[in-house]
Amino acid sequence: MPVRRAAAQLLRFAWLELQSCAFAAALFAGLALAQVVPLPIARFDALLAWCVLVTLGFWVAGLETWREVLVIAGFHGLGLGLELFKVHQGSWSYPVGDAVTVVAGVPLFSGFMYAAVGSYICQAWRRFDLRVSHYPAPATTVVAVGVYANFFTHHWWVDLRVPLAVAGLLVLRRCWVHFTVGDARYRMPLALSFVLIGTFLWVAENAATFLGAWQYPGQEDVWEAVHADKLGAWALLVTMSFVLVATVKSQEGRLYHVPGPVPVQSPAGQPVG
Repeated sequence: MPVRRAAAQLLRFAWLELQSCAFAAALFAGLALAQVVPLPIARFDALLAWCVLVTLGFWVAGLETWREVLVIAGFHGLGLGLELFKVHQGSWSYPVGDAVTVVAGVPLFSGFMYAAVGSYICQAWRRFDLRVSHYPAPATTVVAVGVYANFFTHHWWVDLRVPLAVAGLLVLRRCWVHFTVGDARYRMPLALSFVLIGTFLWVAENAATFLGAWQYPGQEDVWEAVHADKLGAWALLVTMSFVLVATVKSQEGRLYHVPGPVPVQSPAGQPVG
């Protein structure tokens, strides 16, 4: 039955997504436990140690290759640089307490929240057998660099978030991401996947601020939901994240889609392959 088939595929998709979020799940588990379990060291120091152990554990268990670990380390470095600047600007703050692994009010653990995004993309690439078609790597890289720069420059110059989003849509207008669920191959516009992941990250951000990972100016006294305008920022951040992972996948020969001999249906009913 088509309905039963669709339901089974949806469950398979959800299960693969959950597995791909393993690093993020471990990070949130650490945040939650650190809220209720007495610790011998400061909370953010314990979280840093926990994330390092999770990263090493993923590598030892073969869940991530050494190249992917290097990409995730790159995410950590880029994220930490952004955190140092944003906290200095007063965009948000960390309740660091007496933690010692802190630089300029930013716990070193914070970079792992960006690393979790990189880990998700790496895991999803493997579990869904992701490939892209019509992917303009140079142009997308230029947009990604612009996105990262704008996170800094908009504080003293014009905010180019909307023009960068439009540029990203134009650059990726013909690009599709192909993925496998069960025995079927599907595809969707790559730009749409960035929006969907960005939405998920916004939900995760709400959970993280609720658990006290960091605080926006309006959340110091009473927690409140993160404004929906952060959705766009997260979707743009995913663009930058994807470019870094795609660079590694290109070196591994696992970036571009090769049409198969038998066309299958996309979620929208369009033939693929």
